Amino acid sequence: MVNKMNGDSVDITAQNIARLKELFPEVLTDGEKINFDMLKTVLGEVVETEHERYQFTWHGKKKMIEGAQKPSKGTLRPVPEKSKNFDTTENLYIEGDNLEVLKLLQKSYNGKIKMIYIDPPYNTGKDFIYKDNFKDGVQNYLEQTGQVDAEGNVFSTNTESNGRFHTDWLNMIYSRLKISRNLLQDDGLIIIHIDEHEIDNLLKITKEIYGEKNELGIIIWNKLNPKGDARGVSNQNEYIILFCKNKEQFLANNVMQKEKANAVKILKKAESLFKLLGTKTVPKSIVSLGKKYGFSAADFSKFEIEYTLEMINREFSIWISEQKGFSGGEKAYSNIDEFGEVYQPVSMAWPNNTKAPDEYFIPLIHPVTQKPCPVPAKGWRNPKKTMEKLLEENKILFGVDETTQPRRKYLLKENMMDNINSVLSFGGTDDAFFKDVNLKFDNPKPVQLVKDFIKSFVKPHEIVLDYFSGSATTAHATMQMNAEDGGNRKFIMVQLPEALDENSEAYKEGYRTICNIGEERIRQAGENIKAELLEKNKNAGILDDNFQDPIALDIGFKVLKLDVSNIREWNVDFLNLEDELDLYETPFIDGRSELDIVYEIMLKQGLELTYPIETFEVNGKMIYDIAFGSLFICLAKGITTDIARAIISRRDELGTETSSVIFSDAGFNNDSEKLNCIEILKDAGYPEDNFLTI
Repeated sequence: MVNKMNGDSVDITAQNIARLKELFPEVLTDGEKINFDMLKTVLGEVVETEHERYQFTWHGKKKMIEGAQKPSKGTLRPVPEKSKNFDTTENLYIEGDNLEVLKLLQKSYNGKIKMIYIDPPYNTGKDFIYKDNFKDGVQNYLEQTGQVDAEGNVFSTNTESNGRFHTDWLNMIYSRLKISRNLLQDDGLIIIHIDEHEIDNLLKITKEIYGEKNELGIIIWNKLNPKGDARGVSNQNEYIILFCKNKEQFLANNVMQKEKANAVKILKKAESLFKLLGTKTVPKSIVSLGKKYGFSAADFSKFEIEYTLEMINREFSIWISEQKGFSGGEKAYSNIDEFGEVYQPVSMAWPNNTKAPDEYFIPLIHPVTQKPCPVPAKGWRNPKKTMEKLLEENKILFGVDETTQPRRKYLLKENMMDNINSVLSFGGTDDAFFKDVNLKFDNPKPVQLVKDFIKSFVKPHEIVLDYFSGSATTAHATMQMNAEDGGNRKFIMVQLPEALDENSEAYKEGYRTICNIGEERIRQAGENIKAELLEKNKNAGILDDNFQDPIALDIGFKVLKLDVSNIREWNVDFLNLEDELDLYETPFIDGRSELDIVYEIMLKQGLELTYPIETFEVNGKMIYDIAFGSLFICLAKGITTDIARAIISRRDELGTETSSVIFSDAGFNNDSEKLNCIEILKDAGYPEDNFLTI
């Protein structure tokens, strides 16, 4: 019996039932229904039975939960002409309603995303609200975006006067958060931007979906630009909340730290100053005086002095104090030692309230006077062996004599990371970039901000997802991070193709949807990043003039768009039976290409949409080879046993241990030819479950 493929996405409810069946097989009845009374019995005392309980609810919440679990009847169609490096890129840009898209990605990307980074529409009364219709989400999406309904875009604003100001926003965000959690790795995390209007509600639902124990914290983002139209306190803060899927797994594989923002700048300044050690110069005050009264350089050359370490440190300390935007922790590194290392002095006193053990009270001997130095009242922070090691490494600072308590020398190069703080002061923008590439977009997230999070949490081979992509800042940040450390992180951007206001600057420049802007940004940002990297490598003497590709830097993206399934639905009520039988012989809807169908099959088979696709022909019939023999597809008419044999030969040539084969059911001239192909595949070791027809 050959399996038939339908056009629906993963059935999340069925998946959940399967998990329950695995954990508690006794709670399922003969009809695969849940016996709730039995489930309560199995779970025992942990079941909540009180009518009054602590919970967060609103009108429509149950509908959102149920609707989010309904399979999508849509698909994702490839758009090569809008893509960049379509055949080779491992990045995705998906145009469509993110709820439907998230449903469609469930099988291919379940448990594969490291970080979800989203900046959803804030509930300000001006942003559009996604109008979910769970009866047929794809049809609803097509109508909303003007692709079907002649009246065009039907989004509405969520004004406070509509009586459901918070409810509408919660219904929009809840289902999307709930379904996207499935896509995260066990050590994955989600980062969400929000403002003061919904921070409280967002925290409640995120704790419900992810569990309170998996909260990583809230960052107050001080944007350094207070709102000028405030009637109360002028708010210049937004919020960034962080949750992980499994805190134990997350902390085992990640640290809650980020690189000091200005560490490299500090080290470079120190290096340039330290090079002056031993050289001669005229003090700046004398140079200034000479210029004021018209003396020549020769007139005051006799005032030259030799740069000492003390002079270098004085200049370095002044420079540090004058820097704007440096944190207190960064400014503490205001010293340069005799080896040119940047450091800060830190107390070595025992940090706890209780007294340290006896071995923590051994005095340090001053290297000049050879007398013992004072020991902190509660003892040293470290035991004897550690203190000896610090002495050997020149990491203990002594005073001029034994009367000063020694301190620890913390080197900046060994402390390049900071804990992620609950307050982030950052007022940077990407205005210069947008001006340079002639793009217009209101309030984009700063690329540096996103890049810092990617740097902290996303390893060089992992995937970042942003399903409120906007201007595609997350894609830009991912490419930039890869250029900086040679990584191969991949991004998946999802954006509703919301129509632009005809009076907007972007519309006047020829852009029609937000997707147009996001896609163009990725194109131009990628080329800029590649050019900068090439120039950097040339300056370092790494490349010659003929070198074109600085590293295997993926600056491409594969565009896919949400649409109704390529596969026709069978009318189970047997209305218009004659027409339906005809449709059964031609299962694909009109106007769809073979590539459209191939991508839908990849979704249904749970293959990543960036896997390589190669083709070969047998007797003029096209065969698609997906992911080096993992899946073979033939949608041609007139399928013969030659095609089955060619697939087997290709599989053996590639050395693929297991693969699947999918044919178009209408491609066989008769049942005999179909059965012969099946037998040939079975004889070659293909399990019956590994070949399908559509």
